[in-house]
Amino acid sequence: MNVVLVFLGGGIGAVLRWLIQLLLGKSDGNGFAWATFTVNCFGSLLIGLLAALALKFKWSEASVLLLMTGVLGGFTTYSAFAMDSLQMLKQQQWALAIQYVLSTNIMALLCCALGFYLVKL
Repeated sequence: MNVVLVFLGGGIGAVLRWLIQLLLGKSDGNGFAWATFTVNCFGSLLIGLLAALALKFKWSEASVLLLMTGVLGGFTTYSAFAMDSLQMLKQQQWALAIQYVLSTNIMALLCCALGFYLVKL
């Protein structure tokens, strides 16, 4: 049953990621990858919120697997993040690549902490 929950959640997360990419546009490798950046930061915020809620309300393992492992695992895009970064480096856009890598990681960490502490209020 756990495999099914992760599978279903992953599909939902992937579709949500795709919809955001449609809304914000896919990076062509020549600019900042806003869709991937947004998904990674928002996903980090959500995983912080869900982790705190899971602890606070003692969620079942099934709920955690469906929402955190499945939905957010399918939603966040660190593999796409790596490819976007590599494309910038291959095109010798050094400053943009550094800005993108640093801002994504810093914002994702801050969003995750924010999500966690919003529940703790």
